[in-house]
Amino acid sequence: MLIKRPSDIKPSEITDPETYAKRREFLKAAAALGVGGLIGGPVSALVTPSGQGVPMRGLVDTTHGDGLALTSYDDITSYNNFYEFGTGKEDPARYAHQLKTRPWSVVVDGECEAPGTIDIEEILKRFPQEERIYRLRCVEAWAMVVPWVGFPLSSLLSRFKPTSKAKYVAFETLVDPQQMPGQKRAVLDWPYREGLRMDEAMHPLTILGTGLYGELMPNQNGAPLRLVVPWKYGFKSIKSIVRISFTFNQPTTTWWESAPHEYGFYANVNPEVDHPRWSQARHRMIGEGLFSRKHPTLMFNGYADQVADLYRGMDLTKFY
Repeated sequence: MLIKRPSDIKPSEITDPETYAKRREFLKAAAALGVGGLIGGPVSALVTPSGQGVPMRGLVDTTHGDGLALTSYDDITSYNNFYEFGTGKEDPARYAHQLKTRPWSVVVDGECEAPGTIDIEEILKRFPQEERIYRLRCVEAWAMVVPWVGFPLSSLLSRFKPTSKAKYVAFETLVDPQQMPGQKRAVLDWPYREGLRMDEAMHPLTILGTGLYGELMPNQNGAPLRLVVPWKYGFKSIKSIVRISFTFNQPTTTWWESAPHEYGFYANVNPEVDHPRWSQARHRMIGEGLFSRKHPTLMFNGYADQVADLYRGMDLTKFY
């Protein structure tokens, strides 16, 4: 679930046609939301829609990740960890077309003054002026650079007025075995759960992703709404979110509960701490091949200048 893997597995050159079998229906929904236009200005030259999904418009470039080579759209969308659709890396692209992302709503509750439910349509209407392109390094069972489209999680959280008792933010993924066939197996304790400390959740680099490569989020990558926390390992970036809860106590999270000796709550990228079964000091980029050179893994995945102060005074070998 972390860095080391046989990276010579080539994703299919052509996306499973079933993945986009309902594209016409989705396009109609997108048109109603006003997201059918192409991104404009200089951004379009940097992140060109693939033509396989629903283009987004009015996007602004954050300049995050300038100079980083982007991972290809095919690699990003065809080699995924999303156990709700199966444990194989190709399973999400093969089966995620079954997931219906409209209608979709997110419950926000817990230690806040204004709990409630917000629909994905409302999210896309209320936050379009904040949607940006973020070219961010991500590390999961591989490393890649993804041009996410999203907006700061803090923008959404502040709408629900968290109280002083809100020390953490907990997240849950949809549970629906008919749409998510991987949930028919007890490989994890469903629903998938994740959590952040409040200051982590409010950091401007913590984003809610609504798309990638200038298009609405593909199902296999966590549609319609997923978390992106680039200085942490990928399992923290929970997909297909249906509940966000403000809590006083540190929430239980799926991989920490499943294998606490391997996966801690914080999951910060720390090359000086080995996973019990492999070194995390170096990694390969997906798409570069088995015999490509390994890259040094950077502390906080290269985002130390932005986030190290969040952990000042903490023992990051204990709080891993």
